[in-house]
Amino acid sequence: MLINPSKNRQPSIRNRLLIAAAVWLLAITLSAGYVVPSFIKTYLIEQEKSQLYLYMDQITAQVDIDKHGQLFVDGRLSNPRFNFPYSGLYWSLKLNHQVLRSRSLWDTTIKGNAQKGFEGPNNQSLIVVKRKFSLPDSDYPIELSVAVNQDKLLKTLQQLTHGLWGILIIMAIGILVLTTLQVSWSLWPLRKLRKNLIEVREGHSTELTGLYPVEIQPVIDDLNALLFHYQELLLRARNHSGNLSHALKTPIAILNNEVSLLDPATQAKLAPALQQLQQHIDYHLGRARMAGAMNILATKTALSHRIDAISLAMDKVYAHREVILVNELDSDVVIAVEKRDLDEMIGNLIENSYKWANSLIRVYQESIVDGHIVLVIEDDGPGIAHEKCKQVLKRGVRLDENTPGTGLGLNIVNELVHSYRGDLVLTSSALGGLKAMLYLPIPRK
Repeated sequence: MLINPSKNRQPSIRNRLLIAAAVWLLAITLSAGYVVPSFIKTYLIEQEKSQLYLYMDQITAQVDIDKHGQLFVDGRLSNPRFNFPYSGLYWSLKLNHQVLRSRSLWDTTIKGNAQKGFEGPNNQSLIVVKRKFSLPDSDYPIELSVAVNQDKLLKTLQQLTHGLWGILIIMAIGILVLTTLQVSWSLWPLRKLRKNLIEVREGHSTELTGLYPVEIQPVIDDLNALLFHYQELLLRARNHSGNLSHALKTPIAILNNEVSLLDPATQAKLAPALQQLQQHIDYHLGRARMAGAMNILATKTALSHRIDAISLAMDKVYAHREVILVNELDSDVVIAVEKRDLDEMIGNLIENSYKWANSLIRVYQESIVDGHIVLVIEDDGPGIAHEKCKQVLKRGVRLDENTPGTGLGLNIVNELVHSYRGDLVLTSSALGGLKAMLYLPIPRK
């Protein structure tokens, strides 16, 4: 299964910070846009009511009842608006069935209640204060209502609200822009770290360099220590595998020569053991090479060039089979695989094709999947049954004991390609033989 580390990525730190800031600014802006006008409206209405209570005190002081029991207001009120029809300032007195109202009400009355609101002349929306009081000459309480038109107040409040929303929106956008700049500036060391890591990955540097904030510097020091340790382990693993290969090659060759001189019965007993020993050595040497295969320093290898080189060698080894390899790859195809590892992977697959193909081998690129190129090697040989395609990838499995081989080639290819986070898939070819698909990483841009 192809390993794709790019899937299921979490949002970046920058996006998280900006989203959090945007949500917070939206909540603050909406709250201020609704709460502040509400406070201002309450304040203005309370101010209007305070003035109405002053008028109410004045009217209360001037109300009297004549000898016929009729209400009247003795004297003029301080605000002349009470005398102009529909002026927006009104009062009304009610005693039992008697109603006395200001000249400004003219032929109308104050309608409505506290729950639904009050309405005056010309459908004016009113702020109303009421009071009940008694006079010595009256058996019934007098109800006094003083009202003022609040349409102008509401219009002023509406204009103020629009202005407030404009200020809040501009302020929120400004704060968000400043927050974006602040976040970008704060995360600049991480971008610098990423650039340094790319330089390390591409082989331009062996360690992370530069000055970083005190919060990040310990991480840089640990990464540099890890890089050094990894490179030392890589070099040590490759040296050990090479030394072991040379150390064992001569003794095994001597043993094989000595066994070949023995009688057939003794050879039949010792040859399988030597062959098994050779298989184990080949397998573990391959594993040792794989331990350092995925070098942290980026490698780039021209794929088509290596195919041509291996094909040239195989044409000489298997000249008697008269097999033709057709390389359909473009010369500029580059993959992020070390040259020796690539030779081992495609060398094993191409050699198998040379062993089994009837006359033709095709090598081509099928597609690019999740940052991996799909290299296809197929032939027109007998192929492998579908149910056995996974079985042959296991260590030491051979489907034909008569054909020379150790049964380790496909297993080493499979494990080696997985060390590069790729995949090896075997299936049937349209040519009739085996189709091997290698998912190999391409250099990151």
